Amino acid sequence: MRAISKKIIYTLLFSGCIISGYSIWLSLRPVAIFSVHKKNNYSDILVKTFPLTEKGRINWWMENKSKLKLKYDIPTPSEDGSFTVIFWSFGEGYKETDGYDRLCFEDMKTKINCIDKDSMMMVKYNKNTGLYFRMDSGIYYLKDNGEMVKRKY
Repeated sequence: MRAISKKIIYTLLFSGCIISGYSIWLSLRPVAIFSVHKKNNYSDILVKTFPLTEKGRINWWMENKSKLKLKYDIPTPSEDGSFTVIFWSFGEGYKETDGYDRLCFEDMKTKINCIDKDSMMMVKYNKNTGLYFRMDSGIYYLKDNGEMVKRKY
């Protein structure tokens, strides 16, 4: 009976190590930016391996916004300073339009210029609301003092 208990404990311990290792690996993967599409003060960024959590996505933006500005000139604010940046899952890559619900990019002169709409995060700024992050579970507003306030839909 005692040998069975040890086997169960070792199996659970091993499983826990595998799950922990996989979770750490997922959180440390670099974000892969596949393409950027811009129109006026709107930018669409197609990504793979985006952080899994909403907090991780916001932190990634805060840590990488200057790199995005240098490399892609994103965000591109309008005259009043407002901008919108949407991160989309690149998923299975570009596809032809389905005529309904795919997001198609006019700056690509090919039939295969659409993606399935799977928004990961929207970053938006305007002078009335300030900077905020639109996620599946709600909107996170960044206050002037650096505090983050979440409002559910």
